[in-house]
Amino acid sequence: MPPQDLRIEGLPGFIPDEISSEFIKRVSQAVSDLLYQSGLKNLEVTVGAGNKHQRKSGAASRRMESTAANDQRGGEELSVEERALQYTSREPFFGFEFLVVPDDVRETLLSAVELVAAEDTVFEQWNLKSIEPFPRTALNFHGPPGTGKTLAAHALAHYLKKPILLASYAQVESKYVGDGSKNIEALFYAAERDDALLFVDEADSLLSRRLTDVTQGAEQAINSMRSQLLICLEKYRGIVVFATNLVENYDRAFDTRMRHIHFPMPDQEARRLIWEKHLPPQLPLADDVDTARLSLIEEVCGRDIKNAVIDAALRAARSGNRVITQADLEQAVERIKSSRLGRSYPVSR
Repeated sequence: MPPQDLRIEGLPGFIPDEISSEFIKRVSQAVSDLLYQSGLKNLEVTVGAGNKHQRKSGAASRRMESTAANDQRGGEELSVEERALQYTSREPFFGFEFLVVPDDVRETLLSAVELVAAEDTVFEQWNLKSIEPFPRTALNFHGPPGTGKTLAAHALAHYLKKPILLASYAQVESKYVGDGSKNIEALFYAAERDDALLFVDEADSLLSRRLTDVTQGAEQAINSMRSQLLICLEKYRGIVVFATNLVENYDRAFDTRMRHIHFPMPDQEARRLIWEKHLPPQLPLADDVDTARLSLIEEVCGRDIKNAVIDAALRAARSGNRVITQADLEQAVERIKSSRLGRSYPVSR
């Protein structure tokens, strides 16, 4: 929910409504986050183009206010509702048709969706709420970077016709002792408020083993955040998806409260499908582009393929070329692989 008196004016009429709406949503979220994290009660922002003087004299200014000032800056204690204003859900970017994962992973995801659909029958009509008063679906996506964990969360939300609320450790951590656990409570509140699928990325930072022999305030704050997360997870009515590249660091208390789904590196056939889905019909491809040959390039994940397509397209546009060749795509992949600072990923064949 953005600051209530935020007004954004002056967008040209030729801009499509969906683009304007997304722009306003992003600006509202950015302003709300900045006000909350800085402790400011108001802010003047100027948006324009040209040199410094042109921006100052020719652009319109908007006064943006928020009631959610940081309580560590001398204001009153924030309620969970006020603190939750910093978290807003959005429409998912991808559907299941864009997701390329092994069949067993897809079936596990769909079965998790079916559990949600059967919730009313099982917990209300069959009264299993008597033994589980807070039914929830908690999933943990783990695997190497770029293997589709975030995309799968969007696909689940899209399948369920729900918005998605994206969060990470950085968005709940606070330099003020005690604020982190309050932010976690507000995050879960916001997900229920929006009836959204809650997606927590970099989850190992939150779900790793609690510290022993705690001697510093920062360590106490971390343990407090993890304890609060356990409490919220127990009481949450909804769908929460965690994602990590380091599942081995999870605390056992979290490990037993969720269903784990492993996302492997794509094999050759999966790589071919990913290449096909990332080459839209509008992309000017040369006749020699062959996704079967591209799929032979190993040690690449879906994110690598996406980035290679974008890199090749940008280089072609910048150089004035009107087509993207097989060599352009192969060279883009090799550039990405060589930039990994010596890291490599397991190969699936």
